[in-house]
Amino acid sequence: MLAIIDTAGFGWAAAAGGVLFLVAGVVACALATAAKWLLTRTVRGGQHPLWSSFVWRNELADTFVESLAVPWLARLSYGTPLLPIWLRSLGATVGPGVWCESHRLPEADLVRLGAGATVNRGCVLQTHLFHDRLMRLDALCLRPGATLGPYAIALPGAVVGAGTTVGPAALVMRGEHVPDGTRWLGNPVRPWPGEHEAVEGAQWQSVPV
Repeated sequence: MLAIIDTAGFGWAAAAGGVLFLVAGVVACALATAAKWLLTRTVRGGQHPLWSSFVWRNELADTFVESLAVPWLARLSYGTPLLPIWLRSLGATVGPGVWCESHRLPEADLVRLGAGATVNRGCVLQTHLFHDRLMRLDALCLRPGATLGPYAIALPGAVVGAGTTVGPAALVMRGEHVPDGTRWLGNPVRPWPGEHEAVEGAQWQSVPV
């Protein structure tokens, strides 16, 4: 950059700076993607002992994401076409027209975002949980047109139905199937007030996958 300033002046340096930072961000994301495929390859549902090689390789791959890709480009590309492109490179299935403002897909291979789905800022698509010293992984799906509100969390095995809205800071529990065309709030999720003629204290039951 100093060489550009010396030879071409501040104007050209300012113009080149944005390009250089973009290139650096792309390289950082590419390195994180390469590390993911070298360390874990395609991640599938199942379970792994806490001290197994897979768990530590998976943690190392995530370190590349959080230390390189996120600060250099991923966080800056929320809500742009760049983020879905990068998530696809990590193995996620991302349909057309997806709006995504979160990079928190720990095992991208297990995530499916249908066409027109919305993942708002701060959401976590959590595809693994630890229980009894076992890392248990399962797929997670947002069907076409589904919406996760800001800071909502979906746990492994969850399916959010087509056209369904999960409100802010809500939690879709492990293995829950939230029906198509409905609205949900809370931690854990309950029907949105007025949904399905729900009233305070009404009984309801989510549909397991």
